[in-house]
Amino acid sequence: MSQTPISASPSLQGRVTLIILAGALVLSAAMGTRQTFGLFINPFSYDRGVPVTLVAFAIALHNLVWGFAQPFAGAMADRHGPAPVVAAGALAFAGGLAMAALAPSGVWLVIGLGVLVGLGISCTTFGVVLPAVSRAVTPERRTMAMGLVSAGGSLGQVALVPVAQGLRQTYGVSTSLFVLALVLCCAAPLGLFMTMQRRSKTATAGTASGATPTPATSPDEAEHVSLRNVLHQACTHRGYQLLTLGFFTCGFQLAFIATHLPGYLLMCHMPIGLGATALALIGLFNMLGSWACGWLGGRYRQHHVLGWLYLIRGAAIAIFFLLPKTDTSVVIFASVMGLTWLGTVPLTSGLVAKVFGTRHLGTLFGVCFMSHQVGSFLGAWLGGFVLDVTGSYNLLWAATAILGAVAAALHFPIDDESIVPPLRQPMPASA
Repeated sequence: MSQTPISASPSLQGRVTLIILAGALVLSAAMGTRQTFGLFINPFSYDRGVPVTLVAFAIALHNLVWGFAQPFAGAMADRHGPAPVVAAGALAFAGGLAMAALAPSGVWLVIGLGVLVGLGISCTTFGVVLPAVSRAVTPERRTMAMGLVSAGGSLGQVALVPVAQGLRQTYGVSTSLFVLALVLCCAAPLGLFMTMQRRSKTATAGTASGATPTPATSPDEAEHVSLRNVLHQACTHRGYQLLTLGFFTCGFQLAFIATHLPGYLLMCHMPIGLGATALALIGLFNMLGSWACGWLGGRYRQHHVLGWLYLIRGAAIAIFFLLPKTDTSVVIFASVMGLTWLGTVPLTSGLVAKVFGTRHLGTLFGVCFMSHQVGSFLGAWLGGFVLDVTGSYNLLWAATAILGAVAAALHFPIDDESIVPPLRQPMPASA
């Protein structure tokens, strides 16, 4: 006879809400601070004599460090819970910002802004936060909950950029970086609220109809599959391979646009402030887009939603590049990009959880995300390289649009059938 999932008590529902809120605040602090880095390139160069290329390298380096550290940060969170990982990451992030604020030379700037910040971000963003959220909700509501957290995390991107800009103009670079470091320190203890408490009592559901009592299994007690075995399963799973390759495109597209859109608009003789306005619009519409993608992922197959998302993004890039540039076209482009910006994250992590379960989700999503960050590094770096060699961004715009179609072709054939035995799937509280 079929088993009925247990209902969530008000206390458990409150716990889930607390996890979602804490996760959104951690993401807001980390991602919002990261979005401010472009504000410091020229001040570091003009005020301290650090070459622009070295400052840009430090900022680009944190993407690589973030990507390669993410699987390890996810594995630590899978094993020990998010609390110590978030705390250590937030302090490393804050330490990197403080080191950059006091850096007497470019070398210390690279260590602080490149290495320490990269390590800190790997412990305070998607690969640690989203698995914690996914374990707290039912599979049916998993992608929607992760989309909600991603949307809440976007609030930091909208709020901290103008704050950092105002502090930099009024008090200088060092004060601005120290305030951002303080924000990260405040986020350090929030990981304590992101762990679902174990439930040892046996709950019964549907006893009136004769259903077998169902134990309230903690997600950490379920899916006893070794990390080595699950990594082997993932590396040999064609769907996971396609998902990882497709995530490279997301990183490439986003990093190229975030890094080079303002400069490209200036080359097109657009108003000076329009680039900053476009980036702000991307962050604003990303809040709606992340939530919407999570909602769609809970009602349709995630890899199909991902495929259409990449097609829409690629088409928007191509149309924007080919049509004449006006203020209106820039606003429309930024809005569409915002709607498709980070919606890939809850869908990708939700698809990994659906196929492999949540026990090692932090590790498996971390491996996927490493591909994303390699794409991010190349998108940011190749944009500058191609501009230096050819004098224009034309090749990169074309490549970015084509990659959208390639990513869609990779996602549609993914096999999303779960490989976790049904009776071993965790049964968390409803969101």
